[in-house]
Amino acid sequence: MGLTLTEKILDDHLVEGELEPGDEIGIEIDQVLTQDTTGTMVWLQFEALDLDEVQTELAAQYCDHQTYQFDFKNTDDHRFLRSAAGTYGAYFSRPGNGICHNVHKENFAAPGKTLLGSDSHTPTPGGLGQLAIGAGGLDISVAMGGGAYYVEMPEVVNVRLEGELPEWSTAKDVILEMLRRETVKGGVGKVFEYTGPGAESLTVPERTTITNMGTELGATSSIFGTDEKTRDYLARQGREEDFVELSPDEDAEYADEIVIDLSELEPLIAQPSMPDNVVPVREVAGTDVEQVIVGSCTNGGYEDVLPAAKMVKGREIKKDIEMIVAPGSKQAAELLAREGWTAEMMAAGVNVSEATCGPCIGIGHVPASDSVSLRTFNRNFEGRSGIEDDSVFLCSPEVAAAAAIKGEIIDPRDLADELGDLDAPGIELPDQYDGSKTDLITPDEAIDDELIKGPNIGSAPIGDPLEADIAGEVLLKMEDNITTDHIIPATSDILMYRSNIEKLSEFTLSRVDETFADRAKAADGGVLVAGENYGQGSSREHAAMCPLYLGVEAVLAQSFARIHKANLFNFGILPLTIDSDTYEQIDQGDDVEVVTDVAEAVQAGEEEFTVRVNDDWEATATLKASERERRILAAGGKLRLTKQQYEEDSGGAAPADD
Repeated sequence: MGLTLTEKILDDHLVEGELEPGDEIGIEIDQVLTQDTTGTMVWLQFEALDLDEVQTELAAQYCDHQTYQFDFKNTDDHRFLRSAAGTYGAYFSRPGNGICHNVHKENFAAPGKTLLGSDSHTPTPGGLGQLAIGAGGLDISVAMGGGAYYVEMPEVVNVRLEGELPEWSTAKDVILEMLRRETVKGGVGKVFEYTGPGAESLTVPERTTITNMGTELGATSSIFGTDEKTRDYLARQGREEDFVELSPDEDAEYADEIVIDLSELEPLIAQPSMPDNVVPVREVAGTDVEQVIVGSCTNGGYEDVLPAAKMVKGREIKKDIEMIVAPGSKQAAELLAREGWTAEMMAAGVNVSEATCGPCIGIGHVPASDSVSLRTFNRNFEGRSGIEDDSVFLCSPEVAAAAAIKGEIIDPRDLADELGDLDAPGIELPDQYDGSKTDLITPDEAIDDELIKGPNIGSAPIGDPLEADIAGEVLLKMEDNITTDHIIPATSDILMYRSNIEKLSEFTLSRVDETFADRAKAADGGVLVAGENYGQGSSREHAAMCPLYLGVEAVLAQSFARIHKANLFNFGILPLTIDSDTYEQIDQGDDVEVVTDVAEAVQAGEEEFTVRVNDDWEATATLKASERERRILAAGGKLRLTKQQYEEDSGGAAPADD
């Protein structure tokens, strides 16, 4: 039996376990990346491990979320991150240089390498044949120290692409079609491996749009094989030497197969307020629009902005619409400017922003109340745009530009027929991705050799060992698909406290219940109850750290998102799975007790736990965890356990486990 491409890369990096779906494996990590809202805690945790330098082939620290530096706390974080990169031997990308995934794709992504990143959209370089996985920050710290990364071996699903994209249909429509079919839960425990003649017809930037937004499926990762288009892209970036030809074996066996005929795709759009609420654009045509934004790590490259620029050239956007372009990187912005496209967009009435994550997380360009915003982003969770009652649609740059020209949502094919002189822009790559590297500081160019901490930067929290008794009030009962944005919002007024857990915890679950933090403090411990897919979205480990700080000892949910469940283990919170009947019967305010010696049961490998509610009725909850995860949980979290193991290593080497 042959191997899939995913299995080949995993096998090359395997240090523990077997490549059997559902089994836990440990893999060696070649590259790591982190960004400014997760990076401060990553480096504080790395400092706590008492290691001298990064052990991976490459580590990169990006500053992309807090680029506007609204507060000294943001700027202090960036100064600290620069000092951490210099102290420990990482690349440092200065604020304004671009979004981590875009800049990493341009400079470092390499076929066949493994990449672990403290951002959920880390799988973006899968379009270049790199196996890239998003994880919590503590997992990044340990990987940087030379430790293996542990993950449940995913099922590998073959997404076979047939045909070629017709005019006005784009790579964004491919991933929207996947979301329409598979939903935001359809990729949990899976890697989507794209194959077939349709995959070969796509350029690397088109492929990375698909792998980037594969995160919205809940997938562990997404990946394409490499070919001459991969070589061509790397050559245009001046990195042809990084090319490696990679493909699955002809007789590779997949867990499942999904077939998409690209030639049958039409322009699609995700309605508010989930990325899988997908319909053809024509179904919502005529909807008034007040804001259009082209950009983000999904559609912020030169190749993404250029079609929109071509469409608005020589025209004017509607007077009642604000159109903003937020390039994914300074490289993209520089190329567009040198070729005159920035001037063409400005002449049409478009505003050009800094290369930042900003509007995607509600920092800048917040929509007006009771308005529709059309965005080329990857997420439209309610409130993520910066206003709670928002109405955000997700679409391709072509659909976005068409709306800006028309003043309402319109299928660009229909707009072309209406105008008569609007040609489909297609996909176009520059001859060379030339541009300044001034804002990317190499380890050899490091400015600092010691950490610089401002007054808002705290320390890495270390949990206490798991106790025998877990009991308390159900502090909050939540519905399905609670995101990490619900748990810890990412707006500018909150984001600045990512380095200060005590302050940040005050905002925990405020989007669900603004009284939660105060009630949790007063209760002195308790549990959370949730429906399906609890913790989907961002990789932010703060969504586990802050509940822990407030005394949450366990989460009872019908199912968990992969990264968040790992983060719960990493910070010593017990993640128990309950069935639908238990979920329906249990209420907020109920008293819950886990009726066993929890610490003993976890270490003994028990899977079923009896939960008693109000001393009135009982239910069974399950703990699905590997032996390693149980050790982490019992120790009080991964940082405490890793420190113990490192201190026991008389050789002084970086931890090779956990």
